[in-house]
Amino acid sequence: MSPRLRPEAMAPAQAVIDEAMARAKGECAVLVEEISEAEVRFANNTMTTNGVRRDRRVTVVAFAPVDGGTAAGTARAGGTVDIAELVAAAEADAAASPAAEDAFELVEGTVDDDYGLAPGGTDLLVLEGVLSHLGGTFERAEAAERTIAGFAEHQLSTTYLATSSGVRRRHAQGTGALHLVARSAGGARSTWTGSGTADFSDVSVDVAEERLVRQLGWAARRVELPAGRYETILPPAAMADLMAALYFAAAGQDAEDGRTAFSGPNGGTRVGEVLAPLPLRLWSDPRAAGLGCAPFLATGTSGSDVSVFDNGLELEVTDWIESGRLEHLRYHRAGAARSDVPATPPIDNLVLELPGTTQNVEDLVAATGRGLLLTCLWYIREVDPATMLQTGLTRDGVYLVEDGEVVGAVNNFRFNESPVDLLARAVDVSRSERTLGREFGEWLNRAEMPAVRVLDFNMSSVSPAS
Repeated sequence: MSPRLRPEAMAPAQAVIDEAMARAKGECAVLVEEISEAEVRFANNTMTTNGVRRDRRVTVVAFAPVDGGTAAGTARAGGTVDIAELVAAAEADAAASPAAEDAFELVEGTVDDDYGLAPGGTDLLVLEGVLSHLGGTFERAEAAERTIAGFAEHQLSTTYLATSSGVRRRHAQGTGALHLVARSAGGARSTWTGSGTADFSDVSVDVAEERLVRQLGWAARRVELPAGRYETILPPAAMADLMAALYFAAAGQDAEDGRTAFSGPNGGTRVGEVLAPLPLRLWSDPRAAGLGCAPFLATGTSGSDVSVFDNGLELEVTDWIESGRLEHLRYHRAGAARSDVPATPPIDNLVLELPGTTQNVEDLVAATGRGLLLTCLWYIREVDPATMLQTGLTRDGVYLVEDGEVVGAVNNFRFNESPVDLLARAVDVSRSERTLGREFGEWLNRAEMPAVRVLDFNMSSVSPAS
C-alpha cells in the first residue's frame, strides 16, 4: 500500500464530498468508494502470495442546463484526489454534452443514520478460517498425490453518495470468493469448486475438499463422447453464469429497440410472456437474507437502463420472472416514464428458484437415465443478442451419468445455448443454494441458483480444454 493511499493520509470521505459540493456551480452528485481488500493465493499444496490493499475512487457528476434540457458530465479519479480539478472536469464535460435522454429530477434527499461513520476495512484475519483448514487439505492432498491450487479474496467496499438534492447515503458491503482446483498426479484429471460469501463465516473448506475428492474419483474412468445434444444437469455454478448473462441483457430500452431476446413485435417487449413452463421465479432484493447489497442506486455513469439522475433511488424487491412469466425488464426513471412502466434499476444480487421444491443435485442425477453432469462453464461469449445465444466451454470435469449414477468423466465440449431457451426446456429443478459462477462471479457474486436438468443441451463440438 503506497503512502498516498494510507487512510490517515486522506481526508474523510464526507469532507471530500463537502468540498466537491461547495465547489460545484450547479446541481451535482458525488460518489466516494472506499475499498479495502485482502487476498491469498496458493498452488502445489502451499501458500504462494498474500497481500492487503486499500484504495479510494471519487466520482463527480455535474448537471448543467443546455439547449433542449439538462446535460450530465462525469469525472473520476482514484487515490488522493484534487477535488477542484475533478469538479471542474465534470462541469466542463457537462457543458460540452448534449441534453441527456435520461434527464429527470434528482431524487429527494434521504440521510442515512450511519452516513458520518468512517469506512470499514478488511484484512487477512477474515480469511483465517479458510487458511487454518487449508493446511490439512494440503497434507491430505500430498498423501493422495493430488495438488490443490486457487485463491481466496475478500473486499469490503464502503460507498458514500451525496447529491445537491440532499441525499446522503452510506453502504458497507463485504464480498468474498474462494476458488479451489484439484488435480490428479500428472494433471490428467482436474476439478473445481467455488464459493461466494460476504464474510467467509458460511464457507467450509472441508465441504469443498469433499466435493473435489468425490469429483476426482468420478474421473478415474474416462469415456470419449462426440458432439451432440445431451441430457444435461447444469449445477448451480453453471446456472449462475447463464442467469447472469440473461440478467445483464434484460434492459428494457434495448428490448424496445429490437436488439435483444426480450424484444417484442412493433417496438414492444416480451413482458407478460411465459418463458418457462415450470413456475420459475427470478428475482432480486437488496435485503435478501445472506445476499444483502446496496439498498439504493449509486452510479457514476448512465446507460440504457441506469441513470446518474437516479442516484439515491431506493431499491426494492423486483421479480424479473414470476411463475415462468417475464414480469419486468430494467428501466431508469426517464425510460420508465416514456414507456409507462415501473422504474426498475439494477440490483446487485440474483435468485432463481422453483418455489416448493426440495430436490438436490443428487436427486436430479438419480432421475437421469443417460446424460452429463457439468462442473462449471468457462469463456462464455454472446453470439447473437437477438436470441441471447451464448457460446463457451465446459471445464474441470464433465461427468457421465448412467441409470442414475455417475460412472465416469468425458471430454470437454464447446456449447451453444440461449439462457432463455434453457428456461423453456427445463424439465427438473433442484432447490436453490448460494453459489458462485466461475465466469461472471466477479461481477455478480451474490447469487442463489438451483441445478437444472434439460434433455437436449447443445454440445456443439469437442473441446481439447482440460
